[in-house]
Amino acid sequence: MQNNNPESKFSPSFTWGVATSAYQIEGAAATDGRGASIWDTFTHTPGKIIDGSTGDVACDHYHHYAEDVDLIASLNVNAYRFSISWSRVQPLGYGAWNEKGFEFYSNLLDRLAEKNITAHVTLYHWDLPQGLQDYGGWLNRETTARFAEYAAEVARRFGNRVASIATHNEPWCTANLGYGNAQFAPGIADAALAVQVSHHLLLSHGLAMQAMRKTRTSAKLGIVLNQWPVTPASDSVQDKAEAEWEYARSVQWFMDPIFKGTYPQKALDRMELKKFDVHADDMKNIQQAIDFLGVNYYFRAFVSTDNPQKKPEGKLGFSDMGWEIYPDGLTDLLLQLKAEYPALPPIYITENGMAVADQIIDDKVSDQARIDYVRMHLKAMHDAMVQGVDVQGYFYWSLLDNFEWNSGYAKRFGLVYVDYETQKRTMKESAYWYRDFVREQRALKQG
Repeated sequence: MQNNNPESKFSPSFTWGVATSAYQIEGAAATDGRGASIWDTFTHTPGKIIDGSTGDVACDHYHHYAEDVDLIASLNVNAYRFSISWSRVQPLGYGAWNEKGFEFYSNLLDRLAEKNITAHVTLYHWDLPQGLQDYGGWLNRETTARFAEYAAEVARRFGNRVASIATHNEPWCTANLGYGNAQFAPGIADAALAVQVSHHLLLSHGLAMQAMRKTRTSAKLGIVLNQWPVTPASDSVQDKAEAEWEYARSVQWFMDPIFKGTYPQKALDRMELKKFDVHADDMKNIQQAIDFLGVNYYFRAFVSTDNPQKKPEGKLGFSDMGWEIYPDGLTDLLLQLKAEYPALPPIYITENGMAVADQIIDDKVSDQARIDYVRMHLKAMHDAMVQGVDVQGYFYWSLLDNFEWNSGYAKRFGLVYVDYETQKRTMKESAYWYRDFVREQRALKQG
């Protein structure tokens, strides 16, 4: 068998997986007592989603989960990362729990266990219950307490059946796209409010960590952050300063409170802080020890003070999202994190993937660009590991083509092609490549 990536050999204990999120695949939006989330409200508001679609049905994973787990198993991976829909298990975000909702996730966990696939759960992947949004959502400090209660309940029920629990997925997006520029739900555009939301998200993370620890769960506990290195467009003093500011407001803004108990001063100096309310014990509550850090990497940031719209040259091209393909950035980022945060726990690359304008022809999807993308990023990840970064797993985003937020169904990240009219799943060439790559890695450990 031809080795797909001969220079990259991984530990026998390395975790190989795929990832999804609840609103993007589950569908069954009003089934079995699920309450509305902010994304239900947002998608049903005209003009918010590029193709006018919603996640009401999506991939109908709620009814196809057994088939989808079989697909995961066919890829030879040993892990599956998914999120729980808060409003499915607690329709309002407070008050009564919905047992039918918990039953769905329990059945999913059973199916994964049957296939020897470990479960990695995310508590919040952007779909806040509308019942909490009605009281201010993440702008309301009380939401942090409700989140901790939700986290504790999930840990109490499932904490000994899953390998890990992440509090948040990409709080940067929740704050900056949901409240900073209105691109995402709940659709608010106010820079100062985005800063306050980011603080409440971090506080909710810290409170949830403490609440879950009290359940004595055996699951590893952590958080998932989207991160990127920042490249100045030139060697000018202005561009270098802008790059430092961008890194501070994005990466350090979430890392420093967790690992250092402070916000980065370089970011504070330029943040819109007129509504920034921090209570006495907040930073202490945020700075909780975590068992792992999830890193989502797709691209680098590129900044120019002369032309803020300037894009990098993109020698390796751009994805269908318009994102530069820059695998070296993953190596650079991981090494920078290792240097900056000595107490860094094990890292999992919890998302990495590429949107391609896939077409299905004769029941086949040829997506060589995606194969090349994954190969290059695995090599970049391995390069960082060789230099001492403790990376223990990789999850491709995504298992399935799905509802891609404000892009609707126009963008396809999946290893598996989904016909949204029929719900037929078709493995892409990249799925077969990933399957064979993982198989080879397991063969190497036996050799």
